[in-house]
Amino acid sequence: MSVSDYDAIVIGAGNAGLTAAATLQRAGVRTLLLERHNVPGGCGTSFRRGRFEFEVALHQLSGVGVEGQPISLREGLFQQLGIADKLEFVQEHDLYRAVIPGQLDLILPADWDGAIDAIEGTFPGNRDRAAKFFELLKQVTFWQIAAMRGMPVERIDPMLFKYGLRSLKDVLDEYFDDDRLKAALGMYWTYLGQPPSKLPFQDLALTLFAYFEFKPWHVRGGSQAMSAAILDSFRAAGGEVRFNTGVEGILTEDGKVLGVRLEDGSEVTAPDVVSNASLPTTYGMLDGIDVPTEVREDLATRHIGVSGFVLHMGLDASPAELGFTTSTTFVNMDTDDDRTYNAWKSFAPARGICVSSYDVSPIGFAPTGATHVSLMTLQYADIWKNVTPSEYARTKFAYAETLLDLCETVTPGIRDAIEEVDVATPLTMMRYLGHPGGAIYGYNQDATEGWLFRNSERRTHVPGLHLAGSWVGMGGFQPTLEAGVRVARRLLRTKAA
Repeated sequence: MSVSDYDAIVIGAGNAGLTAAATLQRAGVRTLLLERHNVPGGCGTSFRRGRFEFEVALHQLSGVGVEGQPISLREGLFQQLGIADKLEFVQEHDLYRAVIPGQLDLILPADWDGAIDAIEGTFPGNRDRAAKFFELLKQVTFWQIAAMRGMPVERIDPMLFKYGLRSLKDVLDEYFDDDRLKAALGMYWTYLGQPPSKLPFQDLALTLFAYFEFKPWHVRGGSQAMSAAILDSFRAAGGEVRFNTGVEGILTEDGKVLGVRLEDGSEVTAPDVVSNASLPTTYGMLDGIDVPTEVREDLATRHIGVSGFVLHMGLDASPAELGFTTSTTFVNMDTDDDRTYNAWKSFAPARGICVSSYDVSPIGFAPTGATHVSLMTLQYADIWKNVTPSEYARTKFAYAETLLDLCETVTPGIRDAIEEVDVATPLTMMRYLGHPGGAIYGYNQDATEGWLFRNSERRTHVPGLHLAGSWVGMGGFQPTLEAGVRVARRLLRTKAA
């Protein structure tokens, strides 16, 4: 066919797929968005149980910023997609509460100076250390962003090279003596899927900076409201979306992308295809061309990342009655983060959980006087592969009890308030997302998998094939929302040239 059906096809309506499709269509590129499920969003969705709406994955949205704050999602990406005034954001005034039963209980405000005050209040004598640590964090983030944007190496402050790739544990050890304070400041390591001993300091620095500087937020109506708003922007610009439509193959001709073959056997043509699917899935769909050697060698050295285990609860009690004053609470058994990480590879009782209470500042998910709370821990999927179907329900609920045990150290009696419950395991993630291993952050987010050493997003070695999402960059909501826009703009520049 000499004339393509569309200018571009986007596979998958997750965060990056949605923002890529909307960016392309709003720029005049005739775009078809394909999604195998019946709703948009991927991880950015919710579901109902009884009188409760359960948020699937969004614990805190970083990067939103207050009104008028430059370089924020609110004034940048959301404005550019025409949805800033379609969304209502609910601000969390604290980053999180960090708890180790009997050892630590610290609420970290979402404010640089307030956080220093809180640290000094709980750990007297650490004010100057905390101030210097936060200054290092800001500087490393500034220069890391400069490097990401292509600043020549000779112009980058040597501080980035001294600290950026050192482990978070190493840097915390340099600045602080108290293991409890180190644990409190490193709590976001679970948002990145690697323990402080393996996580590059620059990754934690960027994450903490995003939350401190631009505050943590929820979206009224949950992440599904955000996904729906982006889809509406895409459709309003003339874009076409097909739900319940899986892609079976990515067609090529003469070494270039030609279009896609759908599960029903029909074919749709376009000179450019943006895939929001995982890398193994995307390259496995190539039809008419061998996977390039460079890609095969790259994929062979990568490691599938961690998945998640989530206990959703609809509680017949208000946050105040349950004792929740912060929307996000991390509860760890102790300060041994390596042991916590290793527990993700077994059914040993959960050693660390993220507790999200979505009604401290209500987002509309629970009736008055009730609350939706989710308990999440990370877990690799391999251990679930040997669980037989007859043992699956018993195994998942038995493991969920260990999350509740840990939660009850901060909310005694929470079991008595349970009205609705749902449990998601790594197998749930695998089935719903279609990701190998049910991975929620893509590949393991250690130094060897980071943007500095991998360049999958920028080059696929297949003309017309473009990759967007956590499998080619950082995981999480803000990074993947931004990735879709970034990949779309690069495609637009290519078309313009």
